[in-house]
Amino acid sequence: MSDDTYYEFGTAAERWDRAQLFFEAKEYLTAARILRGLVDEVPEQTAQRLLLARSYYHSAQLGRAETELRAILDRDPVEQYARMMLGRTLERQNRPDEAAPHLRMAAAMAGEFTD
Repeated sequence: MSDDTYYEFGTAAERWDRAQLFFEAKEYLTAARILRGLVDEVPEQTAQRLLLARSYYHSAQLGRAETELRAILDRDPVEQYARMMLGRTLERQNRPDEAAPHLRMAAAMAGEFTD
């Protein structure tokens, strides 16, 4: 596709900035398109993968969001925001029993304890 060059143009830092701008503009599909390339290049970068997961979540690509969030948590099980997002992603997929432990753990990590 000829329009792919725009998304791949520039340094990783320039593409990261561009992805953030598209995300902030609620252009989640475009942000995800840019972020996929960045995550492929540097899969261990949590920030890029987390923004990719958020882009998928907001564009209702919940299976993809779940995959990215689980990849983050495999590497960093105490990443609180990813844990909370995984719980919410599972809830949106009508999987409340799977979501509950992730949401409880995220709340505990954030210091929100319930009785």
